[in-house]
Amino acid sequence: MSQPAAIRPLQGVTVVSLEHAIAAPFCTRQLADLGARVIKVERPGVGDFARGYDQRVNGLASHFVWTNRSKESLTLDLKQAPALAVLERLLESADVLVQNLAPGAAARLGLSFDALHERFPRLVVCDISGYGEGGPMAEKKAYDLLIQSEGGFLSVTGSPGEEGMAKAGCSIADIAAGMYAFTGVLSALMLRDRTGQGSRVDVSMLESLVEWMNYPLYYAYNGAPPPPRAGAAHATIYPYGPFPVGDGSSVMLGLQNEREWQSFCRQVLRQPDLSSDERFATNFQRVENRVALRALIVDAFAVLDFDTVIQRLEEAHIANARVNDMQGVWEHPQLQARERWRQIDSPAGPLPSLLPPASNSAFSPRMDAVPALGEHTASILTELNIPATEIEAMRQAGMV
Repeated sequence: MSQPAAIRPLQGVTVVSLEHAIAAPFCTRQLADLGARVIKVERPGVGDFARGYDQRVNGLASHFVWTNRSKESLTLDLKQAPALAVLERLLESADVLVQNLAPGAAARLGLSFDALHERFPRLVVCDISGYGEGGPMAEKKAYDLLIQSEGGFLSVTGSPGEEGMAKAGCSIADIAAGMYAFTGVLSALMLRDRTGQGSRVDVSMLESLVEWMNYPLYYAYNGAPPPPRAGAAHATIYPYGPFPVGDGSSVMLGLQNEREWQSFCRQVLRQPDLSSDERFATNFQRVENRVALRALIVDAFAVLDFDTVIQRLEEAHIANARVNDMQGVWEHPQLQARERWRQIDSPAGPLPSLLPPASNSAFSPRMDAVPALGEHTASILTELNIPATEIEAMRQAGMV
């Protein structure tokens, strides 16, 4: 279903971003989705180090393609005063500054909120860091896997046993921080509409992930045992997870209540008496006896093929899913039917790109090109009324 190319919510908003890796780029890409102009400031000759993570997308890095569409790339060596002066000129007309530089780096460049607020009182400043300002770990380096460890995620994820811990298959700590930065910037812009003043948004990767960990935290409240590692199954609800089927495939299913348990026994397993078995009468009993129950389910599915199991689950109104690999997701019929893929430009040519999940009936999201390193440097400097001779001199000096 097509959407109108109407005014987008952040049209006219300019975002300057000193960003690398995932958290800040994911935040600013979502701002660009809503129509903001995002000027990505990168190091000359090197750029955002995520550009070099891999070459899986026609020679481009997978992380970079994902988080950097619809942006302009400006190269500046901020360690050189003339380049820093260019950044200052950009901020004069900017609405938002987003940064996830190393701890303390922005402040050393004179880019702390307090310093900037005096000169640019309407500027919203979003600082993204591993552990937040203050506290004993404020200056500590932080990467996604390290935050997954510090935030307790690894303790409840993976297979049982001491050696079973596993990280998430995507950068969830970065993604969490990027999402809270995105909503934080939006709320700060709304606040500015009321007060006329910019404010600071302080986002910690640790705090972002710990917010997502509140269920296992409360489950382990007051010294109670934490949820055990349960592989791809749910740790505290059963049956809820993957089960092998007789044709060699797997099906993911989940039960949420006793009504569903009775339907599952009657219509899927075709063993109605099992629903009253005292070992499995309630969810906590099924969890306690999950090994025995899993064996019964596996035995029942062993003589069935995938389509038969899915048909029975659907007829019983039991939630279920395929265990897709990446190719299965690329070809997912629901995404295809809802026309969720678009084509964007990039330095490597046209690429598929997923529409933002929050569709709005009033406008279509911005879906522009992934920029080459420094692609927009000359045009942005010219826009700032810097003469061509000066731009060339800056280029010769390695400033841009």
